[in-house]
Amino acid sequence: MNFWFLLDIIDWTLFIAVSLTVLYLFCFSVTSLFVHQKRVPKARHQNRFVVLIPAYKQDGVVLNAVNAILGQSYSQRLFDVTVISDHESEITNFRLAQFPITLLTPNFEKSTKAKSLQYAILNLPAFKIYDVVVIIDADNIVEPDFLEQMNDAFESAGSKAILAHRLPKNRDTASARIGSVFEEINTSIFRRGHNVVGLSAALTGSGVAYDFAWFKENIMNARTAAEDKELEAMLMRQRIFVDYFDDIRVYDEKVREVDEFNRQRGRWITTQFKALVKNIRYLPVALFNRQYDLVDKIIQWMLIPRILLVAIILVMCVVLPFIYFTLCIKWWIVAFFAGLSFAMSTPDEFVDDHWDEDFLMLPIRTVASFLHLSDQLEKIHIPFFSIKNKLAIKRRKK
Repeated sequence: MNFWFLLDIIDWTLFIAVSLTVLYLFCFSVTSLFVHQKRVPKARHQNRFVVLIPAYKQDGVVLNAVNAILGQSYSQRLFDVTVISDHESEITNFRLAQFPITLLTPNFEKSTKAKSLQYAILNLPAFKIYDVVVIIDADNIVEPDFLEQMNDAFESAGSKAILAHRLPKNRDTASARIGSVFEEINTSIFRRGHNVVGLSAALTGSGVAYDFAWFKENIMNARTAAEDKELEAMLMRQRIFVDYFDDIRVYDEKVREVDEFNRQRGRWITTQFKALVKNIRYLPVALFNRQYDLVDKIIQWMLIPRILLVAIILVMCVVLPFIYFTLCIKWWIVAFFAGLSFAMSTPDEFVDDHWDEDFLMLPIRTVASFLHLSDQLEKIHIPFFSIKNKLAIKRRKK
């Protein structure tokens, strides 16, 4: 096969896939700029909550999560805390047992978050009646008025599922910083931007509240490690709107090491692909029945993951000029719109002296981690600042 013909096929195939992804991201990054502050009235009714904290080998952080959720301003008699301690150490379980919580200690041969949540539901006291279930990860920290805000928001939304705003606890390494930025980009595009146009927010694995009766019935149908994707598909198929509340904050610990960052992203890419394969059969029916949330969700799962998107664009923009210059012009244009989408979706407080370096070095760090060159790469420094970087820093100084 002719080299130029093969190059043309690869170039245009990648370009079309990347362009469609960038177009989607750009449209919703623009809509996210028009978000208005939601006025959440004080709820007249106080719901009874059960907070589930699945913990798998997280001895160093789970105690902090429990302390934070127990220190709520919400009436203590109106919420219970259940920790599912899966493969935690005996010392951690001993310390957890000192708290006024329900401690469950399953010992699954193959652990998943779905199994932990199902185990918790099956082992809740039969005489307890709950209205809302809240899922918090073992490395999450919440503010003292978290449940009070959740109660107000749940009543205001009138939905069976609402989302809090996940923010980073730590930004102390390049991986943690870029993970924080990507999380905020996802929040802007897939939550704020979607809610603005009347579409459901993308579900997260923690900082989420469900109607207890709905969750109790549907969590039992989760079969994989990606229980949030399964629950999200169930919500969309049942036409249940997912509302997002920016002012309810959950602080999430970001991975610090490049290798761990890549493994995490690899798992997410795999679960996204599996979710697409499992649910794409619903697309024709969803289009016919005007289930726009489900259609949008399936389209989301078709998008190129952000880390691969950045890597493909950078490689094509850098390599193609050395092969055939005119081929790279269209890639520079799509790179501009991708960068503009990310810039519009990144809050100013996340743009610091490391922003450009972390973002530009991400694909290189990814490759280096596979080649076991991460230590040598940490010595490289790129003194480069974008327009957004300079403007954001100036605004903060004022």
